Amino acid sequence: MKKHSLINLSQALILLTKPVLGILVMVFCVPLMLSGLASAQTAPEDFKVKIVKAPDGVLLYAQEWGNASGPEILFIHGFSQSHLSFIKQTRSDLAKTFRMVTYDLRGHGGSDKPSGSEYYKEGKRWAGDVQAVIEALNLKKPVLVGWSMGGRVISQYLTDYGEKRISGINFVSSMTIADPKSLGPGSLNYLSPMLSPNLEINIAATRAFVRACTAKALLPEEFALIVAFNMTCPAYARDATRQWPGEFSEVLAKVTVPVLVTHGKADEAILPAAAERTASLIKGAKLSWYEFAGHMPFWEDPARFNNELTKFVKEVSAP
Repeated sequence: MKKHSLINLSQALILLTKPVLGILVMVFCVPLMLSGLASAQTAPEDFKVKIVKAPDGVLLYAQEWGNASGPEILFIHGFSQSHLSFIKQTRSDLAKTFRMVTYDLRGHGGSDKPSGSEYYKEGKRWAGDVQAVIEALNLKKPVLVGWSMGGRVISQYLTDYGEKRISGINFVSSMTIADPKSLGPGSLNYLSPMLSPNLEINIAATRAFVRACTAKALLPEEFALIVAFNMTCPAYARDATRQWPGEFSEVLAKVTVPVLVTHGKADEAILPAAAERTASLIKGAKLSWYEFAGHMPFWEDPARFNNELTKFVKEVSAP
């Protein structure tokens, strides 16, 4: 099944990127790049696939990694990304200790991509997806790790379902409060053209956006992989997702589970002020700054990120 999913990804991306020869080459190499990135870590086959049905019928592509009896972590990726954003966590030594679950957001990666805008701009649907994954994977009290828009998904989940099913939260490079002043040039300059139905414009903007997500240039194979899975999110899903409103100040102020806020000081997509505001709203929240990281501290400094996540999860999961 895993081989089949990689073949489908390559075939889909070929169709998406046909006008641009350089991207075509990248797409044919995606499975090899993915294998190469993981070659010194856990093998790509060491995960279980679960197809989860959301309350509104959307099918979500979820994955389970690591120690089946370990403390639980549920990773939630950001806008236009996929579960592959977290391969430096799921395919690391974290797998020896933790039971890790990832999934592709609706409209992203291997999950369903319904065309109606109501499937994306209604917040309850994003919250329902999280609850459906928790129930389908039989998660007891996971720590939720939300990157970028994943932090908004967590905030929506808290709004609709509360915190009784979780043991802690790690907001990573997230803007949990709707505030245009928290958006940096890495978002403002590229998000609008990423919505374009003109594929050449869309691809160029997506490439620029990915470049802006890190403080230092990604390795060529990493850059190609991230652009590839960004292109599995169609323009209509991106556009409708941006119509999802969100103001979570009140719900965040009521959070009582432990919270870690992680943010790169060099983040040009979501500015550091967003992390400061999130941390100020949640009593007892701990703020961890990555001085030289951009929007992807878990990718740019995985050793530190994984160590901090290990410490946090062990603390909040202790009996």
